[in-house]
Amino acid sequence: MIKFIRALLLLLTSLGCVPGAVAGPTPTPLSGQWKGPLKVLGGEITLVITIVPLSNGSYYAALDAPQQRISRMPVEVELKGTDLTLRIAQAGSHFEGKVLDDGASLSGTWTQPGLTAPLVLVRAVASKQAATRLRAAPPYRESDVSFLNTTTRHHLSGTLTVPAGEGPFPAVVLLSDLGPQGRDSEVSGYRMFGQLADYLTRHGVAVLRFDDRGVGRSEGTYATATTADLVTDAQAAVACLRAQPLVARGRVGLLGHGEGANVALLAAGAPGRAPAFVVSLAGYGEPGSLVLRHQQGEIMRLIGADPAQVKAAQSAFERTVYFVRQTPDNAVARTKVAALLSGANTGIDAPMARARAAQLTSPWSRYFFDFDPLGRLAQVQCPVLLLNGTDDLQVSARQNMTPLLRALRRAHRPATARRLEGVNHLFQADPEEWPVVDGNQQPTFAPDALQAISAWVALQTAPPGAPLPVTVKRPAPQKSVRYGGRPRGVAAATGR
Repeated sequence: MIKFIRALLLLLTSLGCVPGAVAGPTPTPLSGQWKGPLKVLGGEITLVITIVPLSNGSYYAALDAPQQRISRMPVEVELKGTDLTLRIAQAGSHFEGKVLDDGASLSGTWTQPGLTAPLVLVRAVASKQAATRLRAAPPYRESDVSFLNTTTRHHLSGTLTVPAGEGPFPAVVLLSDLGPQGRDSEVSGYRMFGQLADYLTRHGVAVLRFDDRGVGRSEGTYATATTADLVTDAQAAVACLRAQPLVARGRVGLLGHGEGANVALLAAGAPGRAPAFVVSLAGYGEPGSLVLRHQQGEIMRLIGADPAQVKAAQSAFERTVYFVRQTPDNAVARTKVAALLSGANTGIDAPMARARAAQLTSPWSRYFFDFDPLGRLAQVQCPVLLLNGTDDLQVSARQNMTPLLRALRRAHRPATARRLEGVNHLFQADPEEWPVVDGNQQPTFAPDALQAISAWVALQTAPPGAPLPVTVKRPAPQKSVRYGGRPRGVAAATGR
């Protein structure tokens, strides 16, 4: 990755957060998004593979199945010349094929439990009209910024949007879910954080969203970072916002999605100057090992695994967690885990077992297995808003939001919780409610969620004596039968 000129960085470091633009990573044939139809029993589903080159020369990749409204299943990428292997160990699935026409398409065979089928994935290209819309000047100020994490000494880069007017304005930092992501947290053309930042800035809140470590224009190595390590990135971003002349220093908060919500809560309970507020979008309320176990079971069921395979996979996972906890030596632990997974009835072959063993012994996994999201909530010193969607298949509101709310209230911390009807893990409403652009429905952040976040933040950050925000609740949409007869296919879950 091309970075700032070192001398310039040294001059600007003392400012904490400075305007700037850094060149992105060198383009490679495997940098982008590929889409294609997979024929399954009863029809076909669209698979989307996103591949992001990291600064250490490896790749981060994720699988999405938009029709099933779940996303970001981690994918291991192995590229030898034009031979490509994509392994999705959590689902016992893999793709083997060729990179054609300098990355224009990926052609090969997809294999999952009970299905082997040809698959062609074509690189997705944004339309000229969409690019024009993105270039249109918004009714607020927008700039690139770079800021230093003083703990790790790496620089992070992001986009700062500031409302029109004199200020000072309340502000918020956006923190992404599991897996290294760019500043917009884009999934299958859906710019989750881009849309959220646009809405909040138009409603009077300055927003900083940034590339995760080792992604885009940010330095650092994401693969070795734990949930706790990412707290220092969040703290550096808060310091960056507080240094802005148009931002009210005492009204800067954190908004996190998934793991980012837990990072925000950890930061709110850490010693030092806490954020003014925290918004949790689908934060985890269960111990980490239970979160991963539940997600694995959901994945296996949705791709069509039989009950025996699901039971075997979850049993193998429980034994894996035990082995990892009891074996601090990674080389030994990976050998044990790979042997266990290969011998169980999980649909995982030897290469995938080794890949899965490497994932499960990473620093992040070792930390997350024992992570207790409720452990430090008593130290949170600011108001918290908890939001979850009722259609979230990855982070159940009952199993996660409810324990967080109870723990905050037991500690007498100000907390508000709300379940959003028909909203999924990416905070999208029913696709039938999406707007139609150029004849196609475009995924959007659920309007009810945007209104709930904006109104609550305005309430928490309003200066003394200011009028309270007025919200108008939309009538509930008429219920319809959705996804009737949906084909069984690949489903994705959040994870690393």
